Amino acid sequence: MNPVERMLADRTWQSPEWSVSALVRAKGTRTVSVVLPALDEEATVGAVVESVRPLLGTLVDELVVLDSASTDRTAEVAAAAGARVVHRDRVIPELPARPGKGEVLWRSLAATTGDLLVFLDSDLVDPDPAFVPALLGPLLTLSDIHLVKGFYRRPLRLESTGGGRVTELLARPVLSALRPELAGVIQPLGGEYAGTREFLASVPFAAGYGVEIGLLLDAHARYGLAGLAQVNLGVRKHRNRSLLQLGVMSRQILGTALSRCGLPAADADLTQFVQVGGEWVPDRVPVLVADRPPMAEVLERR
Repeated sequence: MNPVERMLADRTWQSPEWSVSALVRAKGTRTVSVVLPALDEEATVGAVVESVRPLLGTLVDELVVLDSASTDRTAEVAAAAGARVVHRDRVIPELPARPGKGEVLWRSLAATTGDLLVFLDSDLVDPDPAFVPALLGPLLTLSDIHLVKGFYRRPLRLESTGGGRVTELLARPVLSALRPELAGVIQPLGGEYAGTREFLASVPFAAGYGVEIGLLLDAHARYGLAGLAQVNLGVRKHRNRSLLQLGVMSRQILGTALSRCGLPAADADLTQFVQVGGEWVPDRVPVLVADRPPMAEVLERR
């Protein structure tokens, strides 16, 4: 094992064993916000909220569902389960909202107050109540960690590695080529992670699905491997997406990775092809890559 691999291995917890009581003691005066970005997730968001709610008042200080203009009952279900629901358009309302996950995660920094933030996807099935304590463990027990990534096995996937199609076909090859020190990050695109407000508010947020790889690359550029950690969350179940959806996702992720590494990656349409009446017809999907500026700068200007 070379020194780079050893450093990340030392910041990898294969079997997290922090107890909630021990983490509450380690927490001290720091505060924790848990954020769930949500878009039309009425079927699953309630259970995710309920998995975190028992920690409110001890390890967790606020639990927020950031609703991205859902058209179903996501907001009602989340509120009934015990979360504070904030609509995307009501956070920094002077800025017109953009579509995508990165936008709501960026706005969540202005809708919350915690010194540490934990992000959980809202489409989780059978979410484990241990997710949040595991993600907070490195942040609360080590002083130099700024971003903690969760990794897990995905039983709903066909892949035995659990990495996911976009991870194995795009993210790993891109990181290997552009930032090889990050080859040891097990789930670079995973939606369950935690970070310090100091870090999260000081860096730009990528649009849409580029947000995770953007934060990973920014944390590495700023703090090196010493500022990163990863924890095993066991099993993560969520819905599968179609190949066409994954194509758009991949384009955003690739654009963000290239821009973070100093290569141009402008907004552009992605041309995909669908069959209509036996013919292959181009379907052009606009892909937004442009970043939102660091939230600290936006709030300072306000």
